[in-house]
Amino acid sequence: MTVSTTAGLHRRFLLKADKLLVAAVALLIVLVFAALLAPVIAPHDPLAIDFASALSGPSADHPLGADQSGRDILSRLIYGARAGLLGPLLVVTLSTLVGTLLGVAAGWIGGITDSVLSRAMDLVFAFPALLLAIILVAVFGPGLVAPVVAMSLAYAPYVGRLARSVTIREMSRPYVQAYRVQGWSGWVICVKHLVPNVLPLILAQSAINFGYALMDLAALSFLGFGTQPPTPDWGTMINEGASAMLQGAMLPALAPGAAVVITVVAFSVVGEGIADKVAVRER
Repeated sequence: MTVSTTAGLHRRFLLKADKLLVAAVALLIVLVFAALLAPVIAPHDPLAIDFASALSGPSADHPLGADQSGRDILSRLIYGARAGLLGPLLVVTLSTLVGTLLGVAAGWIGGITDSVLSRAMDLVFAFPALLLAIILVAVFGPGLVAPVVAMSLAYAPYVGRLARSVTIREMSRPYVQAYRVQGWSGWVICVKHLVPNVLPLILAQSAINFGYALMDLAALSFLGFGTQPPTPDWGTMINEGASAMLQGAMLPALAPGAAVVITVVAFSVVGEGIADKVAVRER
């Protein structure tokens, strides 16, 4: 295979990847607007019960049908996007802040600080996120707060490890030594120059973490530890729709399950797309 052929294949691959990235971003934008404008665009009250329509199939009045209580599935999906996105957003925000702070401090300071922080992150990393969340829920009760705190602690080491490794790599770059020779303080170099160079990869990891956090929080709601009924939540909807599957009604569980899968895949595509852009820029 010639060099020109290889370059052409590479360009076509990047073009397809860019199209996929744009599609994922567009999907997430639509999802965010749907969550924000839920009271305006939802065709029904997500809590309105109509037993006459229980487990009815798709129709003009209920485009995705109704669940076992006669509640409109589409409306509950739209409102469920609020809890589905808010929880992971809090988890990613907290874990990114904590992980970045610890990782950059460990890589920049080094020595015993690096050893202590690295071992602490390894210790937290050893606990599965769901197990930690269930323990906190058992102590503080079900809801959104305890799972968010637990997930934030569990996901911080993912960001911290990445931030530490990228910080160590950046410290070997000539620009850091140049600023030191000019007499710049370590704090100024770190905050003004090193951290901005670390952030793109951290944002890529955080986008991927968003999808995982969404999936974990949906699993907790499915198990009854997260958002509680009748508040619309995708995980809770899957749990409630499981019994409807025995009666031949698939949409009450399939629709929220598809929403979770599609959203997780979209965030993964965005995260990998950002990482690819960073890798191309650094070549």
